[in-house]
Amino acid sequence: MVGPLDEGKITEYFRNKSVLITGSTGFLGKILVEKILRVQPDVKKIYLPVRAADAVAAKRRVETEVVGKELFGLLREKHGDGFDSFIEEKIVPLAGDVMREGFGVDRETLRELRVAEELNVIVNGAATTNFYERYDVALDVNVAGVRHMCDFARRCPNLEVLLHVSTAYVAGEKQGLVQERPFRHGETLKEGTHLDIDVEVRLAKDLKKQMQADGADDPKAERKALKELGLSRARHFGWPNTYVFTKSMGEMMLGQMMRCGEVPVVIMRPSIITSVQNDPLPGWIEGTRTIDAILIGYAKQNLSCFLADLDLTMDVMPGDMVVNAMMAATVAHASTTPSASVKKTEPKHEEPPETPPSVYHVSSSLRHPAPYAVLYRTGIRYFEENPRVGADGRPVRTRKVRFLSTIASFHLFMVLKYRLPLELLHLLSILCCGLFGLAALYHDLARKYRFVMQLVDLYGPFSLFKGCFDDVNLNKLRLAMAEEGAAGDALFNFDPRTIDWDEYFYRVHIPGVMKYVLK
Repeated sequence: MVGPLDEGKITEYFRNKSVLITGSTGFLGKILVEKILRVQPDVKKIYLPVRAADAVAAKRRVETEVVGKELFGLLREKHGDGFDSFIEEKIVPLAGDVMREGFGVDRETLRELRVAEELNVIVNGAATTNFYERYDVALDVNVAGVRHMCDFARRCPNLEVLLHVSTAYVAGEKQGLVQERPFRHGETLKEGTHLDIDVEVRLAKDLKKQMQADGADDPKAERKALKELGLSRARHFGWPNTYVFTKSMGEMMLGQMMRCGEVPVVIMRPSIITSVQNDPLPGWIEGTRTIDAILIGYAKQNLSCFLADLDLTMDVMPGDMVVNAMMAATVAHASTTPSASVKKTEPKHEEPPETPPSVYHVSSSLRHPAPYAVLYRTGIRYFEENPRVGADGRPVRTRKVRFLSTIASFHLFMVLKYRLPLELLHLLSILCCGLFGLAALYHDLARKYRFVMQLVDLYGPFSLFKGCFDDVNLNKLRLAMAEEGAAGDALFNFDPRTIDWDEYFYRVHIPGVMKYVLK
């Protein structure tokens, strides 16, 4: 049961707390680090494990890839000349690798810093989000990384809460209302199948060994084979790609290893995370969201058609709202007593009652849905009022985009517009015996065609997603903060109903993509 929450309680909770955040060099991780430092400068320490060779390299990476970003401008302005010393006092970079035991951090370093003894909060935001990732890499980061995090958490006597960032799209291609409930161990999305994580890990290892035994000394061939293995295994169990498949396994691993109530466990499942809406820097974004492919292709004028149904809902949440929800959930579930995870107790005949993870969908499709049509009409409006300039210095005319609402119609369009001309080019190349560079042109265009079709294959289930994410648990958090009101400028606002989607996309998100993604 979520108790009363308010801005003061959330802010005060982080006073004198030690927090470890994985994935801090990612988009969401940076927003979380900045927010904690800004609202609670008396936080004790924020430990940031990052992939680096040594302490010096870790510090340099945090300086350039985290606190050196424009996102920290407000905090830098607030502290002035004391900003660097403030950061040095609060942030502890740790050279390591989340794919290894103890986050890959040197044991002596962990002992000297007393990290395990002092930690109060762990936030696991590290992940590989590549839909078509190598299976071994995706398993290492999204599954083994969770295992190592749980092992470490169980050695932290003062740990009060463990928060894991997943994705709402672990639901796969499910239609209708998707509930906020944890996965059961071995559960799949396809009837008649059962998932064994250890078997999946062995499959990836065996494929690598087999290729090496066969003398296949070709990194590209190995990479392609492992990518295809991940995709085939995902679809065998009912998931559309390797990313959401392995994130689902990560949730199962978390539930299995932390199921005895040793410490409260929270799983946050954001939908598509978009640019910062309010603070500290409206429009700030890193990386390309799935929906931004439309904007980027349109801005570059190389997009004539797109797979999307303008009437369907694009479930999006601004990055700052996702972080606000994460902080509220952390405080709501934090245990007031020290973790019993490292206490030595006599074995008992009775198994302790299992406490499943608390799951939160950080989404907008139920409370305040935004159709794809909003993105399209605000995009047209933005580019008409802010025309792009071509290489010749002249404004580029805004063109309409053809939207195809089914995979079948998209395939037909691509065959008629591109595949048939390609085959004619191939025939002409053969008749001309490869003269005039026709063969090279054909192979180049054919490669691009295959790439586009593969993208559609991977991203199609998301652009045509017909599910709706229930957020009853998240709404309990909102109700617990009801006394704060629903004002959009509240310090920890995560209510999508406060967003005017047209204004957000036109004035915040699209300019942000143009500035921070396309530069």
